[in-house]
Amino acid sequence: MNRPNIKHRITRIIGYLSVCFIFIACTPKGSIITITPETKWVAGNDYHNFELQGQAYTEKDAEATLLFHTDGESGYEVLFRNGMMDGSRKTGSLSTIRNLYRSLAKDNEWFDFKVSVRGKNIAVQINGTDVVCYTEPSNPYRIAEYRKRLIGHGDIMLQGKQGTVKFQNLQITPLDENARNENDTLPAIDEQNDAIIRLQQQNFPVIDYHVHLKGGLTKEMAHAMSMNYGINYGVAPNAGEGGVGRMLANDQEVYEYYDEVQPLPFICGVQGEGRKWTSTFSQNALGIFDYLFTDAMTIMDHKNRNSRIYRKEEVHYDGVSKEQYMEQIVDQTVKILANEPADIFANPTYIPEDMQADYDKYWTDERIYRVLDVMQEHQIALEINPRYMIPSLKIIRMAKERGLKFVFGTNNVDANFGKLEYCILAIEECGITADDIWFPSMSIRQTRPVIIYNTFNQ
Repeated sequence: MNRPNIKHRITRIIGYLSVCFIFIACTPKGSIITITPETKWVAGNDYHNFELQGQAYTEKDAEATLLFHTDGESGYEVLFRNGMMDGSRKTGSLSTIRNLYRSLAKDNEWFDFKVSVRGKNIAVQINGTDVVCYTEPSNPYRIAEYRKRLIGHGDIMLQGKQGTVKFQNLQITPLDENARNENDTLPAIDEQNDAIIRLQQQNFPVIDYHVHLKGGLTKEMAHAMSMNYGINYGVAPNAGEGGVGRMLANDQEVYEYYDEVQPLPFICGVQGEGRKWTSTFSQNALGIFDYLFTDAMTIMDHKNRNSRIYRKEEVHYDGVSKEQYMEQIVDQTVKILANEPADIFANPTYIPEDMQADYDKYWTDERIYRVLDVMQEHQIALEINPRYMIPSLKIIRMAKERGLKFVFGTNNVDANFGKLEYCILAIEECGITADDIWFPSMSIRQTRPVIIYNTFNQ
């Protein structure tokens, strides 16, 4: 029998003990429910398909969870926790299944939320924006601790973790048993053969910090892919000159781009492109982004030419040996990292195509030490890049021994890119843990002066 599409009212209050239990289905307008670690509120009904919406308010460092299809132990969990991007899971996370690391809401402000279950699909919205669209596959992967985190039926519960979180205008609408999410258009993931869900189950932050909207990849496509794969995307434009795809040319374009992507559940970065970007953009403009990264794929060569070493036609040896050219690359890399206030060294250790077969020969220990030294001095994170499969596992191990932090970053050219496969290999082979991952809260770039260290041939 189909459930009626109606909105229930509060039925009764059981009473107040050490824990307060209230069966609710719709709270009176304007009434506020206060959740602390000592309180637990339960909607007394056997819900399957439903839509729950309302507003929430988190105080600083506060956290609460919404459990559904639960008997107190089973079912899924949606998190309410705001604040800076520090590695903690944020508001809207479908805990251990689709963890999010940037919140679209802020502490000390009321925000809208909606949680919907339709068949095997779970959708979460924050302030009207989809942040989770997860379809439980026919054979989901769950470690023993989360074996009961499955679609079923049961109560809906609010539970405090720390601090104070408030809720108001809660409304639960039971949905028809045949209800489906029309936006659930991508195929369910085969979790038995998926590395990402395993990282999610370990609460290992799965973030690709280096995604570009180019080559046919729109922000809408990136949004859908991110939710489907379970990978948080750091979406970044190129700010400067000489790159591929959309290039931002001035502060005004920076602000306009940020306004485009900021409302979506991306971590918002920007890439300094070429070697003139530090004198082209103000620190205030670039500072609105969550993070800033650059690379050494564009250098000033021995004749002071701007050379994009990823283009064969711009690699000019002019009588110098490849060993000497490699020295130029390392010298420029050190200057870039020492003088350009970036958080992340992207595409690290890239060398021209005709030198790549001898990568380990050119990247000697002495050259590696020079780069790691300057990264350590300026607290710069090292990108592990699955597109180029760089840096080598040897260099990753050396960086970990130094205590450097890491990020994962693809640097895609179009919409057809993978799921951090080389990064997962590095986790396994180099012993990278969640504690080794960099987050924007670790950034010191605003304290670093901009140093104009290059001169340019006219």
